[in-house]
Amino acid sequence: MRRRGALTDCWTLRFERLPPVRTVRSYPGQRSVTRDYWMAKTGGTVSCESHLERHHAMLLDFDPQVSDLVGQPFRLFWPGRRGGRGHVPDFFARLGDGGGLVVDVRPDRAIEPDDAEAFAATARACELAGWSFRRVGLIDPVLLANVKWLAGYRHPRNQQDAVAEKLEEVFAEPMPLLAGAERVGDRLAVLPVLYHLLWRRLLEVDLAAGVLGPRSVVRQAVAVR
Repeated sequence: MRRRGALTDCWTLRFERLPPVRTVRSYPGQRSVTRDYWMAKTGGTVSCESHLERHHAMLLDFDPQVSDLVGQPFRLFWPGRRGGRGHVPDFFARLGDGGGLVVDVRPDRAIEPDDAEAFAATARACELAGWSFRRVGLIDPVLLANVKWLAGYRHPRNQQDAVAEKLEEVFAEPMPLLAGAERVGDRLAVLPVLYHLLWRRLLEVDLAAGVLGPRSVVRQAVAVR
């Protein structure tokens, strides 16, 4: 059931538990392919309108501070410079501390004056509601490649407790990824569990330093999340 009201009447709603306010649909001649993202944290799907949005949904799923995520969460209305305006942000994320994060995905080069006005209005509304606002764009290609690789192992089926325990013991001291995996057992059986632990942040690697590979240095996480 849709509801429209003042910001002060709505900011306590659990948007992450509500359906999107609009449906993402594909259409002939569309430049971006729409594809929902399956979120490991919740087992649900998040509506995305482009590959870039899907990649940012993946990064939010990977973010240890994010506990839940929904696409197209609400429509914000405000009096604009050309009359009444409305805007649907791309994502609403619920944070582990109970706070909210609103995210709009738009590269710098694609921001028109109406977009800038919409983002400014959304940022102001978030400030009043006590949420954070983030406008994000293109992603560092190395970081994106690494997180996409780990996301391929995000499903819980890759959690093998006995193997995971040995991996955490081995990587108590930092060492190259493949060398540590081979200390535990056959790489074909061990590597999926290792990548799953990296996705869950139980093990750590510098994902911005270079493309993940056999010599990437892996260590136990400083704090288990």
